[in-house]
Amino acid sequence: MTHIVVDPVTRIEGHLRIEAEVDGGKVTDAWSSSTMFRGIEIILQGRDPRDAWAFTQRICGVCTTVHAIASIRAVENAVGAVPPPNARLLRNLIIAMQAVQDHVIHFYHLHALDWVDIVSALGADPAKTASLAESISDWPLSSTTYFAGVRDRLKAFVDRGQLGPFANAYWGHPAYKLPPEANLMAVAHYLEALDWQREVIKVHAILGGKNPHLQSFLVGGMATPVDPDQQASLNADTLASVRELLNKAHDFVARVYIPDVLAVASFYKDWAGYGAGVGNYLVYGEYPEDDGPNAPLFLPAGVIRDRDLTKVEKLDPSLITEQVSHSWYEYSGGDTAGLHPFKGETRPKYTGPRPPYERLDTSAKYSWLKSPRYAGLPMEVGPLSRMLVAYGAGQPRVKELVGFVLQKLNVGPEALFSTLGRVAARAIETLLLTEKQGDWLDQLAQNMARHDVRIQDNSKWDPSTWPAEAMGAGFHEAPRGALGHWVNIRNGAIANYQCVVPSTWNAGPRDASDQRGPYESSLVGTPVADPTKPLEILRTVHSFDPCLACGVHVLDVRRRELARVRVP
Repeated sequence: MTHIVVDPVTRIEGHLRIEAEVDGGKVTDAWSSSTMFRGIEIILQGRDPRDAWAFTQRICGVCTTVHAIASIRAVENAVGAVPPPNARLLRNLIIAMQAVQDHVIHFYHLHALDWVDIVSALGADPAKTASLAESISDWPLSSTTYFAGVRDRLKAFVDRGQLGPFANAYWGHPAYKLPPEANLMAVAHYLEALDWQREVIKVHAILGGKNPHLQSFLVGGMATPVDPDQQASLNADTLASVRELLNKAHDFVARVYIPDVLAVASFYKDWAGYGAGVGNYLVYGEYPEDDGPNAPLFLPAGVIRDRDLTKVEKLDPSLITEQVSHSWYEYSGGDTAGLHPFKGETRPKYTGPRPPYERLDTSAKYSWLKSPRYAGLPMEVGPLSRMLVAYGAGQPRVKELVGFVLQKLNVGPEALFSTLGRVAARAIETLLLTEKQGDWLDQLAQNMARHDVRIQDNSKWDPSTWPAEAMGAGFHEAPRGALGHWVNIRNGAIANYQCVVPSTWNAGPRDASDQRGPYESSLVGTPVADPTKPLEILRTVHSFDPCLACGVHVLDVRRRELARVRVP
């Protein structure tokens, strides 16, 4: 038996350590450890709830809008504020574009190198690459000359020895299966996606003032004015610019991203048999289609247990708890029972080894992540969960797209519950959102044409109108999955604040019943051809798109002041 340590896991946000036991060429057990402490929840105590979104948005520099919207919704839920239709539509457009950009970046820049051998691409025939590209898409950048230029650029890059993101990889690994031409095509689109994502995210600059960390969120609405008669507001000209960017996003997703996913997956269909994980899926739901707290959602909420797509349970947030029996925290009432986030505590207590260390004591506490549970069960969250719940709930377009992908790959529905299924689900969701965004923009334009320019519910802005104590929860389907913020407001200030983020659900350690979290469970049974080059472990872990910065943050153990933020 071989003990493998992957630390740090790269091409993610934050610090993640994976330890695994390999026997007979397969993973027999695994442990997921986050190696940094979270501090935002403590920082928020005593602050004005209306400012919380600006602080929580800084939890992560990748998923830049997600904590803002979850925080805003939590405070709105607590004080009873209801954003008007234009604010709802602006939010939908902003958070959907965040998901679209994030998913494409993940596939090409964070995950593709687990499947694509850059060194192999150097030996590709540009003419055969062009023929392959033209056989799967009518994307214009598919000529022999174009791919010859990409190959020459790549060769010059390698010859200079400045490998950058392509250094320290497992090139030539026996788990790579793509032919040289498919590798060259993927490299070309890797480079194109860099330029594409920089352009389409300008939607955030137009609607939110900047990216990252948008400036236009407000409790009760948005700060982005909409008025067809004002040059300094969103008007016909700016909406036309947004529409152009939305069309550009859809074009690349439909003609490059989806064909690439199908092309790459066709060589790795055996990975439909690995990485299944816990088999339970949780979704908060997203993209309200109407106003008010009970509005229908474009992507439905729900829970699936034991991979049973015939039964989507109604989500009950009261059943959510967080455990710390294997986490470097302590609870005032003892560490064996879970706490609902409304009663959650952030009491750090590190008991692990002093870094650097060769091995964690996984029989004790071994991670800075807590262990979220729903009705006592570990749950996977993310694009796969969203597409499974939407599929099981009968969402027509999701059923159509899932059926299309399964047919193209010639695999059955069971392939969804896998590493490959996560990759496919993320692509399906991206296409779905690029199709839907135009509808929200149309609705916004129609409201503006009627001179409905409302963007803010001011009735609950003054804290003197709030009850002495109020609690609220805000839910959001972030790119990586179900994100929840819970706030307790007392006398106009934050008394307690808890975040349960997607990578906490997925990357959390074992609980008091020794149930593995989704990362840990998904790795069991994963083949490992070479324990010194655990590429296969990275494939499954990366399929979740880890963001450990959302789960934990830097702590100075000497308690020195690192920065001081002054709020006017």
